[in-house]
Amino acid sequence: MNPSTPFTAAPTTADLSLRDDERQPCEVWTRVMGYHRPVSSFNRGKQGEHAERQFFTEPGRAG
Repeated sequence: MNPSTPFTAAPTTADLSLRDDERQPCEVWTRVMGYHRPVSSFNRGKQGEHAERQFFTEPGRAG
């Protein structure tokens, strides 16, 4: 790094705003019957079950 080069801070969240058409789609995978599959490949009923899942942390265990 050149000592005469001014320091610039990392961009903030406000500097990193994107339009929806600029965003990369995110694919959610989950474990079903011992293997991983994308939720998008589930039928409507299985997608509904996935949406209703409740997550918990067992008492006395770290996240």
